[in-house]
Amino acid sequence: MDDIHAAKVARISAQIAAFSKSKTPFRVFHGSTNSTRVLQFKKNEFVDISDLHSILAIDVKKRLAHVEPNVSMDKLVRATLRRGLIPPVVMEFPGITVGGAIQGNGGESSSFKWGAFNQTVTSHEIITGNGEVLQTATDKHPDLFYGVPGTAGTLGILTVAELQLIPAKKYVVLEYVVVHNFSEAKKVIESLSRNKTNDFIDGIMFSKDRGVIIKGVLSNRAVGTIVKFHRARDQWYYLHVESSVLTHVKGWKETVPLEDYLFRYDRGAFWVGRFAFSMFKVPYNRVTRFILNPLLNTRKLYQALQESGQSQQHIVQDLVLPAKNFVKFCQFVDQELHTYPLWLCPMLVDTKATFQLNNLKTTSIINVGVWGAGITNYGEFVEKNRAIEQRVLQLEGKKWSYAYSYFTEQEFWSMYDKKAYERLRKAYHSTNLPTIHDKITIKGQLPIQKKKALIKTIFGISKLKIN
Repeated sequence: MDDIHAAKVARISAQIAAFSKSKTPFRVFHGSTNSTRVLQFKKNEFVDISDLHSILAIDVKKRLAHVEPNVSMDKLVRATLRRGLIPPVVMEFPGITVGGAIQGNGGESSSFKWGAFNQTVTSHEIITGNGEVLQTATDKHPDLFYGVPGTAGTLGILTVAELQLIPAKKYVVLEYVVVHNFSEAKKVIESLSRNKTNDFIDGIMFSKDRGVIIKGVLSNRAVGTIVKFHRARDQWYYLHVESSVLTHVKGWKETVPLEDYLFRYDRGAFWVGRFAFSMFKVPYNRVTRFILNPLLNTRKLYQALQESGQSQQHIVQDLVLPAKNFVKFCQFVDQELHTYPLWLCPMLVDTKATFQLNNLKTTSIINVGVWGAGITNYGEFVEKNRAIEQRVLQLEGKKWSYAYSYFTEQEFWSMYDKKAYERLRKAYHSTNLPTIHDKITIKGQLPIQKKKALIKTIFGISKLKIN
C-alpha cells in the first residue's frame, strides 16, 4: 500500500511541478463533491486526485488512522469500527471525505467537545504548489498545518491525513429536551455543552416556539426503545423527531445503533430532500419516500444537485455565530426568511487554525443550518443570500464554504487575515491555485436542468463537468 500511495503522489507531484513551471493556473479534481456549488473543470487545467481513496493504516494501540483525502466517512467508520474505534468527529453525510472535512470546515454533533474535524488531525502530507511533498504537523511547517483547514484546497494538495481515534461503543443513548423559544434553546445547549460526559449535542427548531435539543452518550447498553434510520422502511430522522415532539411534552429517551446515529441525516439530507417532491409534484408521504428511497440519500441528491444547478434556487447555508448573538440571528431568520426547520450545532472554538470558521473571538459558538424552499426568481435568491451574509457579518459570525459565497471581496476578507493567507500562498508556491474567495464566490447564474438531472441521477450517469 505504501508503494502504491508513493506512486500516486509522485504522479501528482510531477503534474503540479509542470503546471508551476509553465505558470498554468489549475484546479483539483476529487471525483466527487459534497459542495452545493456547481463545479466545472477545464481540460488540461486540473490535477486528478480521485484515486487517493485508500485507508493506509490503522494503529489500534496509538489510536491513529492514516488515510488518503478521498476516503469517505462511511468507509472510514466501517474500517475503524472493525477495530473497536471511531473518529471523534464524523460528518453526518456518508460521502463527505476526509480531505473535504479538513479543508471545508467539517463539523458535527460531537464538535462541542472536539471542535471541527481538523482539530482531531495530528499531521498532513501535502504537495505544495511547486510539486514539493511536505510533512506538516504542530512542529513541522506549523504555519501550513494550521493554515490548510478551511482554505478549500487553495494552499496545496492534501494527500494523507493522520487522524485521532477513540473507543467505539455499540449504541448512542439519546435524550431529547423540548424547548419553546430560541433563548431556551441557547440556554440548554450551553448547559449540556459544559458537561463533557456527553458525547453528542445538536438541536432542531421546528418553529420559533417549538424545538428539541438532543444530547447523546456512547453506550454498550440500550435505554428505552431502539430506533434505526438507515432502512427504506425507517422514518427520516427529522420526521421521527418532529412527530415525537408532539407526544412528549418535556422530552424523551431512546437508543440508536452507533452507525445509524452517525449517519442519521443521510436519508433526506436532513430535510432538504423534501424539496424534490414539490419540484416534481410528487406527494410527500411515507409511501413515496419508501418507493423513492434509492434516490433520497445524500450521494444521489448531491449528484442531482450538481447536474441540475438547482442550488441556485434554494438557500442552503450554514452559519457560525457567537452564542451571545445566536438568538438575534434566529430571530432574523424567523422574521425575514420564515425558514424551518433550523439545525443547531454547538462547536468548540479553534484558536489556532487561522482560516477555520470556528476561529472566532468568543468562548461559545453555535452553528445554524438554514436550508430553505425554492426561490425561482434569481434576483430575489441572490438578495436573500446577501441578506443572510450581511446579518452574519453584523453579528460577528462566519459562513461555511461548501455553499456559494455572495460576499464582496472586501467583506469576505474582513472575516479572515488576507495578509497571512497571501504569505502562505507565496511561501508554498500555491498562487497557481485559485484563491478561496475566487473559488467559492458566485460568478453568475448557470442553466438549471431539472428533468435532465433527474434522468441522469436515476440511471447513475451523472458526473462532475469537465469542459
